[in-house]
Amino acid sequence: MDPLPEVSRHLASGTERLMANVWPILQTAVAASLAYFLAAVVLGNEQPFFAPVAAVVTLGLAPGERGKRAVEVALGVVVGLAIADVLVRIIGVGAAQIGIVVGLAMAAAVLLGERKLLVNQAAISAILVVALQPPDAAFSPDRFFNALVGGGVALLVSHLFPVNPERLVERAAEPIFRSLVAVLEEIAEALEERDLEQAEAVLGRARELDDRVRSFDEVLSAGYETARLSPTRRRSLKHLELYAGASIRIELAVINTRVLARGAANAIRRRAAVPPSVPEAVLDLSRAVRALAGYLEASEEAEEAREAEEARRFALLAARGATEALAERHDLAISVLVGQVCSMAVDLLRSAGMNQAEALAALEEVAPRESDDP
Repeated sequence: MDPLPEVSRHLASGTERLMANVWPILQTAVAASLAYFLAAVVLGNEQPFFAPVAAVVTLGLAPGERGKRAVEVALGVVVGLAIADVLVRIIGVGAAQIGIVVGLAMAAAVLLGERKLLVNQAAISAILVVALQPPDAAFSPDRFFNALVGGGVALLVSHLFPVNPERLVERAAEPIFRSLVAVLEEIAEALEERDLEQAEAVLGRARELDDRVRSFDEVLSAGYETARLSPTRRRSLKHLELYAGASIRIELAVINTRVLARGAANAIRRRAAVPPSVPEAVLDLSRAVRALAGYLEASEEAEEAREAEEARRFALLAARGATEALAERHDLAISVLVGQVCSMAVDLLRSAGMNQAEALAALEEVAPRESDDP
């Protein structure tokens, strides 16, 4: 097996991640530098390391819940410092002492709340005290003020110079749509070629989409927070509402695609005679997904309306084509495939602006349910 394509794929993926995170990295670097400057020069602290640490932890690479993270960092520092300062005076410093201090600091933090960041920050603060503070040193509140400075600077930088929430969400959604299109195209190809190996491989790739959907939901929440809290980004809220409205439908489309991939593998394994209209219907689903991505990314109303119409047109074509297959064969394997295509078509129709009643009515018009027949 040639390793070069795999290496190239990893490099391309890494470059893509780097480009997506350039602004958060710059935000964090600036906040750390400014926090250190304020703590060291303005406040005159001799060991201002808690300020840049608090800034970095508060910002991180994920912009969601930064206000809560700033509070947790400050509270964790208070707990860790209080426990460590008292115990260092009693038991001194050393390897065993670090274990004791960390355990008690984490226990105290857990009593206040189970938030992971709070507990971890208490432990880190306690370690730094034991490792850096002489046993006979007097208690100093400087570290707590440094943490407040770092958290405050981080929030100020994120609000004054926020990431573009629309770009943030679009970059998280783009690989989902790209992968969803690719998976649907491969399902269609596997059905057409009756290739069981390909069908089983694409089922594995379909399962990987779940993690991307979870990441997208987190980024969407972070984008909303950024748009709400930053005066310069509030106009993004309207566009983010499109993604929010489509979010649950995208998740259902991913689930339906996974079930469709499993149904395709089962149909091929059972040597079912799949009518040609079924793989063509799956290809129409992939075209609908591609148009849906264009609808969500559109910056102008005319483009948005055009892409939404395309998404609805291909979704209905998929439902019609799949339903036509039932006229040729009506066994269990084909019925499962048709059902999943129609179910996904409804989700895509709703993602493209229809409500539930409109989507079902449109589907019924192009693909009447045979179950209604006597």
